[in-house]
Amino acid sequence: MKLLPGIKSIWFWLIFILVIGGASGAGYLWWQQSEVDYPKEIREHAEALHERIISLDGHISIPMDFNIKGTEANKDSPYQFDLVKAASGRLSGAVLAMHSWPALENGPNAPHHPTPGFIAETRHQLETRYKIVTNIVRDYPNQVGIAYSPEDLRRLYDENKFAIVLGLTNAYPFGNDISEIDRWVARGVRVFGFSFVGNNDWADSSRPLGFFNDIPDALDGLSETGKQAVMRLNDLGVIIDVSQMTYKGIKDVTKLTRAPIIASHSSVRGLFDTAPNLSDKELLMIKNTGGVLHISSNSRHLRPLHEKTVAKINALRKKYNLAPFKNPLQALAPASEPATAIWPEEKFGKYMNAQYEILGHEPENSIDEFVDAIDYAVAKIGIDHVGIGSDFNDGGGLIGWRDVSDTRNITMELIERGYSDTDIEKLWGGNFLRIWKQVQAQALPATSQSE
Repeated sequence: MKLLPGIKSIWFWLIFILVIGGASGAGYLWWQQSEVDYPKEIREHAEALHERIISLDGHISIPMDFNIKGTEANKDSPYQFDLVKAASGRLSGAVLAMHSWPALENGPNAPHHPTPGFIAETRHQLETRYKIVTNIVRDYPNQVGIAYSPEDLRRLYDENKFAIVLGLTNAYPFGNDISEIDRWVARGVRVFGFSFVGNNDWADSSRPLGFFNDIPDALDGLSETGKQAVMRLNDLGVIIDVSQMTYKGIKDVTKLTRAPIIASHSSVRGLFDTAPNLSDKELLMIKNTGGVLHISSNSRHLRPLHEKTVAKINALRKKYNLAPFKNPLQALAPASEPATAIWPEEKFGKYMNAQYEILGHEPENSIDEFVDAIDYAVAKIGIDHVGIGSDFNDGGGLIGWRDVSDTRNITMELIERGYSDTDIEKLWGGNFLRIWKQVQAQALPATSQSE
């Protein structure tokens, strides 16, 4: 792959109808001006492949102001996902993740230490994102639908509609109320992630927040509620997502589950040893359930920080009487610093803003480094246990894969590296569909679930 500096991805579409002898046909011409360059035969190969495979992104987040005036889902929006970009990139579907967390930046005079209002805020976020997703389907029924099963997803693909799989990330809003699982599954959730940033009552996060007074491995994995949740999700045929969980939490899940699990948006510690990346042992635990690791495009998790960035962050830490960081998470996430638990909010706010300003100048990653992570995972656990989860709208994005319109650029890099069409189909959703079918097959019958 050759990088073309300074050129942003621009996509142009032309749809035309041909009528010959009373029969009609449709086709399209595709032009791309991109940051990456591949030989003509590879471009054509990728174009043809995406016309005949189901391509599914394992994790895209939903912004709180998506599908309103100015960000309509059926227009080319400022966000990394919309129906226009998905059609341009020939992306067939995605797990749209409704995440919620007690965002310390929320409200006036932010940041804030935890308050009782944080629970209400996360519940509001979750409800808002649910309404956004369901409104997209209501507003554009000829373009998109919700897939409640693998069969639904294939049907939507055959109907030329974008397939949404509803995902939920973070059990924080639920406290210890396990009945929330049944409520959200009834509303359509088919992928359930226990953790996000910060610990909750079900599981420890791989990114505990010192500013929230989190204690690393406070639960030593899953709480009793978390353990019950694994069994209930198995009973209901819902895919368990272990991205952003701790090693002990993943170990608990893999001991308890009777169905395959996924990590929907993670990378590998073998290339960059930081949270929330997964170790080789964690990869094996996921594989041993029959599950799938979806590699994330989040640049902060694909390679170590540049030495200039490290020097600047350590100089900032010295200014705040902090020793040079040992854990990369302290450099990547200011709120993870344990000392901030006792800092005044104003002091932490200045520190956080200064650190994010430094991180904002970190050199970007490219498709090469992303596919390196795919190569690594495939080498460790095999092609049948690896997928792709961009993490768009929440940190994902690379040179050459800025948004879902660039989907085929990933395919071109995979082709150039020698992956077969069969392998690429597995990475782009085939593996997810296989394990989803297995998860639903082992669920309890509906009559047993209600007993």
